Amino acid sequence: MGWGIIVCMKDEHKKTAMNRLKTVRGHIEAVINMVEEERYCPEVMKQVSALQGSLEKVNRILLQNHIETCVMHAVKEGRSEEIVDELLETLRYTNKVTGPNNK
Repeated sequence: MGWGIIVCMKDEHKKTAMNRLKTVRGHIEAVINMVEEERYCPEVMKQVSALQGSLEKVNRILLQNHIETCVMHAVKEGRSEEIVDELLETLRYTNKVTGPNNK
């Protein structure tokens, strides 16, 4: 879905999200090496779980930015009903809100 709303990302959210994503990128390379080296499965699984947690934090940062920018912009323009539908769709991508099986 997408409503074509373009509102700038707040600098602090962008910086935090980018830093986390760059860390995740390095972490993924380390996990790939672990699999290539046939490391003990629970060790690899622990690292994959840590990656999932890091990505979930990025998702929460993006959600916060979306609410503070796009949602607020749409409400000011009187598009509350439209943005609520979009926000509900967006929440489907946030496991902490919906849980892993609610997609």
